Amino acid sequence: MKRLIIGLVLVALLLVPVSCAKAPEMVAPPAEEAMPPPMPESDEAYRGPGALPSTAEERMIVRTGEMSLVVEEVTQACDDIAQLATSYNGYVVSSRISGEEEEMRGWISIRVPDGRFNQTLAELRELAVRVTSESTSSEDITEEYVDLESRLKNAEATEQQYLALLEKAEDVEDILRIYESLSRVRSEIEQIKGRMQYLERSSSMSLISVRLEPEATAKPLVRAGWSALEALKSAVRGIVIAGQWLGTLAIWLIIFIPIWGTILGIIYWRRHRR
Repeated sequence: MKRLIIGLVLVALLLVPVSCAKAPEMVAPPAEEAMPPPMPESDEAYRGPGALPSTAEERMIVRTGEMSLVVEEVTQACDDIAQLATSYNGYVVSSRISGEEEEMRGWISIRVPDGRFNQTLAELRELAVRVTSESTSSEDITEEYVDLESRLKNAEATEQQYLALLEKAEDVEDILRIYESLSRVRSEIEQIKGRMQYLERSSSMSLISVRLEPEATAKPLVRAGWSALEALKSAVRGIVIAGQWLGTLAIWLIIFIPIWGTILGIIYWRRHRR
């Protein structure tokens, strides 16, 4: 009896280590499930496609400026402004000069890199004798650009779907319909890309429009272009016009004489009777 009890105890002692060794393997979770997913380091990870940039450096700003300058010589100032734009890797959009001598006026529009915008304005002030007016404005086009990006992705995805359908299509009518839809999508893609390129250029190159006037140092007593003969002709034309107006009035009075003559006759008769 004692031997049987001792044997059972020995068997129990042998089974306990084995069950303890196997227990961790049964309850331990897999290595992949035990590892928690990495958390994003910043809020950037939470932005979906098409989200607006958060910092000012990432936004697309279109800046424009307008100036009116009084300069010593309009033609030379126009050339200096064109050279200034070229030196900053910009270019002249349009320019025009009209008039002569004291009546000369100039207009010039230039585009310069956005980073040179304020520096260009300062250089233009130095070219002038005085600045009569100056204004600047800016427009944030980030939202429009991001919307165009989303539209472009959707249009390109639609294009790929039509191409996949085109490979599977066997009927001629189906192929023609797919080609027609594919042409519309590709036209939309080209329009979106063109608009995006325009916004990129507008935000990278600022527009500055300058109006130039000469410095008035001495004006002639008689305005240039004045002629005594022309003044005499203008006076004669005035007399003729006045004569025509009086003649027209006389014709109207003669035609309507039965009406106003009758009225005057009645008034005269009543006064004479009284």
